[in-house]
Amino acid sequence: MGQIFSSSKKVHSKHQPGRKEGDKVPNVVIKARIRVAPTEEVSSFVWKDIMVADLFKGKRVVVFSIPGAFTPVCSCDHLPSYMKLYDEILKMGIDDVYCISVNDAFVMRQWGILQGLVEQKDLENPGPSPLNPGNFKTIKLIPDGAAKFTRAMGMTCKWENIGGFGERSWRYSAVFNDMKIEKLFLEEDGNIEDDAE
Repeated sequence: MGQIFSSSKKVHSKHQPGRKEGDKVPNVVIKARIRVAPTEEVSSFVWKDIMVADLFKGKRVVVFSIPGAFTPVCSCDHLPSYMKLYDEILKMGIDDVYCISVNDAFVMRQWGILQGLVEQKDLENPGPSPLNPGNFKTIKLIPDGAAKFTRAMGMTCKWENIGGFGERSWRYSAVFNDMKIEKLFLEEDGNIEDDAE
């Protein structure tokens, strides 16, 4: 899993995550927009509070986190790498793949569409999880708009001097097995790119 991270060119600072392998995955509320009709009307979506445990409990999933939708490295390297390897990842005993970012549900949806993810519009056959936070068929995009999950994971960072970013998430990839952190990969073993965004 760790091989799909891009290499850093310039190291800015080191990060020590709050959670480590063997720890429990924090169970916080995610504010998501869930599709309830196959059209593009505003009324085709409703806001739903989803507990992280509702997504991950009893499953073995890959979760990767990015600093932001539409950022160059995340859009050109990270998400496309997981899209390309999606079927291979599932063959490794993984039930689903999720991408989380400190962005709102509107931004995550538009980013997913522009990246080529296919929306789940067949409401009679919603796929493996009716609580699909990003409404996509393969990789599920989780909006962590208030950074609640990212903070609980101990993965927040700021790039105010570089790109004017406020609180965002460190780049990491993890395997969660029934709400426990089985594997955790940090970009550059805990380093962050200074010039990525």
